[in-house]
Amino acid sequence: MTDNKKNKKNFEHIGNILNRFLSSYKNEFYDDLQNLNISWKTIVGDMTAKNSKPVAFKGKTLLVHVTGSSWIHNLQFMKKNIIDKINSSIKKELIDDIKFTIGPIL
Repeated sequence: MTDNKKNKKNFEHIGNILNRFLSSYKNEFYDDLQNLNISWKTIVGDMTAKNSKPVAFKGKTLLVHVTGSSWIHNLQFMKKNIIDKINSSIKKELIDDIKFTIGPIL
């Protein structure tokens, strides 16, 4: 019976384990995505920022969630300008393409 009580002291919440694990895999792209989210409104403008959000990188491609297909269509025309503004604001060649897809804007 006393062995079980001793073992309970070794239990750890799964959230703590996952946070340690995930934080060990954060890299510069995570930091770049955080910085991009902060400056997104400045880069694309208020209305576009309310209807879009950068969510991930795959290599040098940025994935951006949008609220609807009309936003995908509109942003396709602005893609080159957005890429130039992002790379300029981050001060490096971070991305060379953007993929727009309908997804959650949180």
